[in-house]
Amino acid sequence: MESIRKVSSIILPKTRNPEHESEYLVGLKGAFALQAFVWMFLQTFVPATINGVDAESNVPGPEYQVVLRKVLSVLFWNENLIYSAFIIISARCISIPFIKNATSAQVAGSLFRRGIRLFFPAAVSLALVYIIFSSIGYEYLSTYKTKSGNTMIEDIYQIPNALVYFNSIFNLFWVTTNYGTQAAAQAFPTQTLWVISAVFQQSYTVYMAEVIIPYTRSSWRIKGYFVFILTAFWVQSWAWFSITGLMLADMVHNMDYKAKAQRGIHIWKQYRCPTWIPCVLVMGAGYLMEYIYVAWRPEYQNREFEGHAGLYYSGGLNSNYDIHQPQARDDNYLILAGFMFLLESYDTLQTILRNPLLTYLGRRALSWFILQSIIAYTAGIKLWLHLTGTKHWAVASANVVCLLVCLVVTIPSAEIFHRLIDRPSQWLARRAYQWIKS
Repeated sequence: MESIRKVSSIILPKTRNPEHESEYLVGLKGAFALQAFVWMFLQTFVPATINGVDAESNVPGPEYQVVLRKVLSVLFWNENLIYSAFIIISARCISIPFIKNATSAQVAGSLFRRGIRLFFPAAVSLALVYIIFSSIGYEYLSTYKTKSGNTMIEDIYQIPNALVYFNSIFNLFWVTTNYGTQAAAQAFPTQTLWVISAVFQQSYTVYMAEVIIPYTRSSWRIKGYFVFILTAFWVQSWAWFSITGLMLADMVHNMDYKAKAQRGIHIWKQYRCPTWIPCVLVMGAGYLMEYIYVAWRPEYQNREFEGHAGLYYSGGLNSNYDIHQPQARDDNYLILAGFMFLLESYDTLQTILRNPLLTYLGRRALSWFILQSIIAYTAGIKLWLHLTGTKHWAVASANVVCLLVCLVVTIPSAEIFHRLIDRPSQWLARRAYQWIKS
């Protein structure tokens, strides 16, 4: 029998594990989780390396920090790109179960489970913020802002009571506009909890759009996706990111995208253009815009927002935008769309992202995202004030120690949160759906 199994393993192709096939997406999420940690730390302790929402908000600093901001921030700690990536990756991943099993039960289960799966991590994170800051107070944050000169740190909204806490979480999953000014986002350190709200809302855009997949022709679906993306772009909705993720999932799983991409794009007769060329050109266009805004013409950074419909004001172009609100940016879309199509085309990139470190971080990305800011704004800032005030350390030395402490504390804390909150919330969502079916 053993010899028969050996012969059959040579003759017959090995069956690929479906979960292994999408491991590179988990690794991609891990890569952006790592970038989010770097951005969070630099925005808190080395703000001169971070690009602000406009030219006036950039914090002055040593020349080497300004150079880092102009050269490396676009690539490795780009806040707008990071949260845009989480939205498009989420859309790419959540559509896979329905695409592989297009049944009414599958889409109903996804619709039901999504809220439970995200509600408990968000509720626990805001509860931690409420409990911790109610105990230690907020005064030291003002001291830190004054002493460090970090004007990028926004004042944290102080949740006064349990009712406000409940309403803050409730609104996080119901309000569809002004993500950045929601109470839950304002009360959260670095004020980034709005990402959960945007991901949740866009999940239902994907769920509603994916149901057409089993009943329409592939060629017409692609045309429909492009119309949807262009329309969402025009009205400045995050849906142009999420529908792009859905389109990618559909093309990969239903249209044999990788094989077609590896053959190249047909140009004329036998001539084909390698797929990587247009992908790199699209990414390059996005990065060029980013570098122009960061290093050359920062005063034009937000002008692209005017190229959308002004739905709620004049009815003309979008001239009355709020730069402090999270915005879907053209440059980020070009970078992410070009990279995602490139990633889906070549095995080498997918193999790189399947490495154990990135997939480990990817599975714990939500836990890292939730806890890293809380740890930096409590233990990190208090340690910085102690080292620079009581111990009279140099700022650079204090920053290095705070980086090590934040990283060392975040790793086990995120693991605990992942095991005690994140995974049980997924289990609870599945059990609740099974219960309402029974």
